[in-house]
Amino acid sequence: MGFSVGRRRFLNGIILVAVCHLLLLYKSLLMNCSIPDDPLPIPHEFYQPGDFIIGAVVSQVGFFYDEVSFTSQSTEELSELTMYRSVPKNYQHLLALAFAVKEINENPKILSNLTLGFHILNSYYAARMTYKATLSLFSTPQRFVPNFRCHSQNILIALVGGCISEITANVATLSAWYKTPQMVPNETHQYKGVVTLLQHFRWTWIGLFAVDDDKGDLFVRTMVPMLSQNGICCAFIYRLPYWAYTEEMADLVFQHGQSYNNITEGKANVFFVYGENPSFYSLRILLFTTTFLASPPLGKMWIVTSHWDFESPSMQKDWDIETFHGSISFTVHSNQPKGFKGFAQSIKPSWTRRDGFIQGFWEGSFSCSLDSSKREGEEKPCTGDENLETLPGTLFEMTMTGHSYSVYNAVYAIAHALHTSNKSILKHRRLAHGWKWAFQNVQPWQLHHFLSRISFNNSAGDTVHFNENREIVAGFDITNWLMLPNGSVVRVKVGKLDLQAPSGQELTINEDQIVWHNIFNQVLPLSVCNDNCYPGYMRKKKEGQAFCCYDCAPCQEGTISNQKDMNACVTCPEDQYPNKDKTQCIPRVVSYLSYKEALGAILATLAISLVFITILLLRMFLKHKDTPIVRANNRSITYVLLISLLLCFACALLFIGQPGKVTCLLRQTVFGLVFSVAISSILAKTIMVVLAFMATKPGSRMRTWVGKRMAVLIVLPCSFIQAGICVAWLSTSPPFPHVDMHSLDGKIILECNEGSASMFYCVLGYLAFLAIVSFFVAFLARKLPDSFNEAKFITFSMLVFCSVWVSFVPAYLSTKGKYMVAVEIFSILSSSAGLLAFIFFPKCYIIILKPELNSRDQLRRIRHERI
Repeated sequence: MGFSVGRRRFLNGIILVAVCHLLLLYKSLLMNCSIPDDPLPIPHEFYQPGDFIIGAVVSQVGFFYDEVSFTSQSTEELSELTMYRSVPKNYQHLLALAFAVKEINENPKILSNLTLGFHILNSYYAARMTYKATLSLFSTPQRFVPNFRCHSQNILIALVGGCISEITANVATLSAWYKTPQMVPNETHQYKGVVTLLQHFRWTWIGLFAVDDDKGDLFVRTMVPMLSQNGICCAFIYRLPYWAYTEEMADLVFQHGQSYNNITEGKANVFFVYGENPSFYSLRILLFTTTFLASPPLGKMWIVTSHWDFESPSMQKDWDIETFHGSISFTVHSNQPKGFKGFAQSIKPSWTRRDGFIQGFWEGSFSCSLDSSKREGEEKPCTGDENLETLPGTLFEMTMTGHSYSVYNAVYAIAHALHTSNKSILKHRRLAHGWKWAFQNVQPWQLHHFLSRISFNNSAGDTVHFNENREIVAGFDITNWLMLPNGSVVRVKVGKLDLQAPSGQELTINEDQIVWHNIFNQVLPLSVCNDNCYPGYMRKKKEGQAFCCYDCAPCQEGTISNQKDMNACVTCPEDQYPNKDKTQCIPRVVSYLSYKEALGAILATLAISLVFITILLLRMFLKHKDTPIVRANNRSITYVLLISLLLCFACALLFIGQPGKVTCLLRQTVFGLVFSVAISSILAKTIMVVLAFMATKPGSRMRTWVGKRMAVLIVLPCSFIQAGICVAWLSTSPPFPHVDMHSLDGKIILECNEGSASMFYCVLGYLAFLAIVSFFVAFLARKLPDSFNEAKFITFSMLVFCSVWVSFVPAYLSTKGKYMVAVEIFSILSSSAGLLAFIFFPKCYIIILKPELNSRDQLRRIRHERI
């Protein structure tokens, strides 16, 4: 225990001595600022002093070879080894920062008596050099001692993120240690905008390109589910190399050549690309070299994120870029600050000695050399008076791009935050001679509070402010890129993505302004897994394939599809039905047996005619009521039969016209009752013939039954039984009006629902029973000797009657709608007409044409002959 305490005291003493030595060393450095020079300074930098320094890491120059080392190379060796390649278009980012600082320093309303400066270093598209550049920003200029501040060093107050997300992320790793604000817009919102754009143009089968790094992995994991949730499928996912060094170009072509062929042969005509400018350079290498391998040209529709600006390194400036003609990109919203174009026009190679980027930019853009000692071959010298406006858009643009506009706004946001901080210090009553010193002691982390609250209008007229996540609120412009044959690049704004708009209205696009790739002949390109399913068909999933790939199946009966690529056919409303092609719903036609149509008019006319004929017969029989032929077989029953037949003909009219509640109740019941009376009357007449024959025998007691009493005893009970059935029917389940929309296509059938089908068939069954009994009795009595024997006429009439109603049942069941009603009317009329014709027409013949036969003597003679 004692040994441990002693060892602890010894170690504490050593630490205390070491701390004392470090404090003495720090004091010495602070007093003398004798910090050694940076052994490997970054060659490309742009420094302008000021009271406050804004740091920036840009990507204008890259390495040809991936052989950078911090341990073995000097600055001269590094320059000779790497052979820089310039990306001229990114030089505008530097100019945007310098222009913003210039405007702020010349504006007395912002940071009065204080100046802004900047320190810009190059990242070389490499993580190692990005970290080196960031640490250099936190060191004394031309020194490399991070976290040490000399008394003559200006204050690094904030950082402006690079135009490449990986560079920005690497800078953020170090800036977070120092809690230094880093200004960079959040671009993830554009993914939702791209999905909305794909849905707008109905592009459901797309190729997905993603840079082959961690950011690309995150993009794929985020984007693929988002696309699937919105009905969009990925035909393929192609991973782009982040950066192709010279020694990797051959491998790039051979490894990705087969993939290129698969891409060109697929049905996906729309490519959505997530990548940054280095991956764009790699893709251009692949597209350029495949032309020498007899590969087909790639005519597709490209949709790119805001990271791509279709810029060319100096080595690719003469390469054809027509493949990307008609592309659409989501670019960070930009506007044109006043005076920027003039500022850009004033730039010359000698505009400032502090700019370490200008030489590479100028030589790479104009293919000339500013240093005569290093000029090689036939390389022409630069005059210094070359005009930037003559450069194609892939190398430089005189109008401020989206990334440059973000840099411009970020610088102004920092300046306004400092200005607000300045007013806050004055508010706390600093002494007049000491406020500047106090303000210069503001720490970078203190700006976070002020940055989250500022809002201002820039010189371009846009409002700049931060959201609740402390991010600059920046929308996106939808840009259509035109690659002209002379190498020029024209960007046309065809819409916008407004993140502040209400839900569902964020995307605005003008299709008429969009220029498509020449291969599409200025027609909206299609990008689907298979051909569309047109109206009348629905999509049917293909087993084992993505849900965007489907077959087309015709709509089922009763359903339609009125749009292309419907997932399911829809059922028409009840009052409508599908047309023949199943592409739309047509209003149904109301159908019932009407007096206005030919069939209804004919049946009504026939029924009324038979009613009048029956009335004439009844009148004729009443007129000749005392004649033997009328008095034979009980003339009262004859009158009852004629009246019941008249009612049978009349009840047919109840079946014609639009069904109502009353007519539905009366139709079948009246029909059943009057027919029961008619058949009962016929049965009574037949029985009367039998009884009359039996009564003529000597000593027969049947004479007492021959007469009206017998007829009443037959007609009334038979009719009352049918009446009882009808009452039971109406009491339990009466008929009612019904609308049938399903039995016939295109028809709304207005009909009477019988309520109880069993009761309906009971009525018909009872009539059939009476008819059969009457038929057999009449058949047996057809040859009995009697004057004017009606039995044989009743036999024929009942044969017709039974034949009609036997045929009625299958015909009734096989028809629907008004034709079913017409069948029943025809059966009523034909069966009643058969009874009328076969029973009464022979008597009419005698009454009208053979009156001499209608006498008592003649009846006796006929009876004697029969006996």
